[in-house]
Amino acid sequence: MINDVSFQLDLAVRLLVAAGLGAAVGAEREIHGHPAGIRTHMLVALGSGLFTVLSIFGFLMEGASTAPVDPTRIAAQIVSGIGFLGAGAILKDGVVIRGLTTAASLWATSAVGMAAGAGEYILALVSAVIILVSLWPLNLLAERLHGTSQPEVQLRLGLERVEALGEISAALAAGKIDIRAIQTQRLGKDSYRADLAIRGRTTAAITAALEAIDRIPGVDIVSTSQAD
Repeated sequence: MINDVSFQLDLAVRLLVAAGLGAAVGAEREIHGHPAGIRTHMLVALGSGLFTVLSIFGFLMEGASTAPVDPTRIAAQIVSGIGFLGAGAILKDGVVIRGLTTAASLWATSAVGMAAGAGEYILALVSAVIILVSLWPLNLLAERLHGTSQPEVQLRLGLERVEALGEISAALAAGKIDIRAIQTQRLGKDSYRADLAIRGRTTAAITAALEAIDRIPGVDIVSTSQAD
């Protein structure tokens, strides 16, 4: 059956669907400036679809109606294999972790490719739509909720030792304050500057965290300002 031209054309359509849906998810990541964009998501979906097709049909023996091996073995390895690719998309910028959503989208896109490769077009399409909704409209809603309920403060600190950043991070975590961004600069031998954008549930929570930071030895709060 795998050698039948019409059947191979049907399999090719499955791969095109997988690649197209993967590219659609990647386009959203590309628009928002993430490192894993159209090409990465398209290749993940295409590869997953191709592996799934081969897993189901690629090892059928001539004249046999069933595969001589478990057809789910290759597909099972896709799930764990994509985890390594997703881990590469997770970056640590200081104390800020970035790329978790992109890693999750890569993992989910591999499932879209597997569904398309198995010929489950409706499942693949619905899944791709759900992924896009979670990445874009839901993200906009989350940002709006954060913007209205959680004040953001720009904080500039003077440090005598760079190790104090760990204590600052712990103080903010204890107060359930999110670090949105952080930049550090060395000014001299024992002089550093750290600029942080932090966000807390209430102004009182931020104030309490700032008081805890002010008690850390070698840390001086240079300035604070409310973000626009």
